[in-house]
Amino acid sequence: MSKQRQKGTTAETAVVQFLEEHGFKAMRNPLQGAKDKGDINLYDVPVVIEVKNCAKMELAEWIKEAETERVNAKARSGVVWHKRRRKASPGDWYVTMDGNTFLDYLELVENLYS
Repeated sequence: MSKQRQKGTTAETAVVQFLEEHGFKAMRNPLQGAKDKGDINLYDVPVVIEVKNCAKMELAEWIKEAETERVNAKARSGVVWHKRRRKASPGDWYVTMDGNTFLDYLELVENLYS
């Protein structure tokens, strides 16, 4: 396994463990080429998570990738969870989404409190 792939696998595993420690059932997906459905999916929430462990942030490209994978997975939303330098816990990393996805989350939260 290449060093870059190992970094990705380590980051994906850390995110799955973090989610499961907080009560969410999560699974890593195998690579599926053009029909990739994200790095991580949750069993009970229709979201695709694309995990990145890269020194250089390429947010536009990553968001586009998450959107493509969201469509492939027929999920409600797609986000990018990317490692933050010098931070070991995924709880300290960044989760990035476009404005439409954020609006979707706001509507969900609003409905919980209505």
